[in-house]
Amino acid sequence: MTIWEHLAELRARLIKVIIAVGVGALAGWFLFPYVLDVLKHPFNEIQPGTPLIATEPLQTFGLRLKMSGYLGIAFAMPVILWQLWRFITPALYPHEKKYAVPFTASALVLFAMGAAVAYYVLNPTLEFLVHIGGPDIQPYYTASSYITLIVWMMLAFGVGFEFPVVIVALQLIGVVTPRRLLGWWRIGLVVIAVIAAVITPSGDPISMIALAVPMVILYFLSIAVGAVVLALRGRKQRKAAEASA
Repeated sequence: MTIWEHLAELRARLIKVIIAVGVGALAGWFLFPYVLDVLKHPFNEIQPGTPLIATEPLQTFGLRLKMSGYLGIAFAMPVILWQLWRFITPALYPHEKKYAVPFTASALVLFAMGAAVAYYVLNPTLEFLVHIGGPDIQPYYTASSYITLIVWMMLAFGVGFEFPVVIVALQLIGVVTPRRLLGWWRIGLVVIAVIAAVITPSGDPISMIALAVPMVILYFLSIAVGAVVLALRGRKQRKAAEASA
C-alpha cells in the first residue's frame, strides 16, 4: 500500500471509531443518572445525607457532557481495539500476529480489573481524606471534582495494571529474561513504589498501597508467564529443527 492508501485506511477507521464513540456517548447521556448513583455509593457511605454540590450554573451540564464522553469511550473500546488491530495487522509478521489478540485481550481485562480495584478502594480513600483535616472541617465536594477524582483513580489503576503486559512483551522480544527480572526484584519493587506514588491522583497512602501491592503480585506473575511462553516457544522451535533435520 502507498502512503496515501494508508492514510485513506486510517481515515476510514478513525471515522468508524468516532461514530462508535458518538453512539456510546449518546447512550452514556441517558445512562448518566444511573452511573452517577453507582459512583456516589462510596461517598454516601462516608458522608450519608451529604449531597454533591455545584458552584457554577453550567457545572452540572459540563459534568454530564464529560461523563457521556467517558462512557462513550468505554462503550466503544471493543470497536477501538478492533479498528487498531485491523490497521496494524498488515505490518506484523505471522509470529507477531498470534500474540496480538492475547495481548489486546489481556490489556483490556487488566485495565478493567484495575478500574474495579480503584472503585472498591475509594471508600477507605475518601474516609482518610475526609478525616485527615480534623473535626473542625466539614467537607463539601462539587460533583465535578468528585467524579474527576474517581475517573482519574480508575485511569491510574487501569494503567498501573497494564504493567505485566509490558513485562511479558519485553521478555518475548528478548530485551530481558525471566532470570534477570527475578534478579532485579528489589529494583522492581522500588520502581513499582515510585510509579504508584506518581500516578495515584489522590496522593494518599491507602491508594498508593492498594495500587502497589497488586502491581508487585502482577510483576512476579508476568515473569512466570514470560518464562512459560518462552519455554513453549523454545520447545516448538527445537521440534521444528528436528523435523527439518
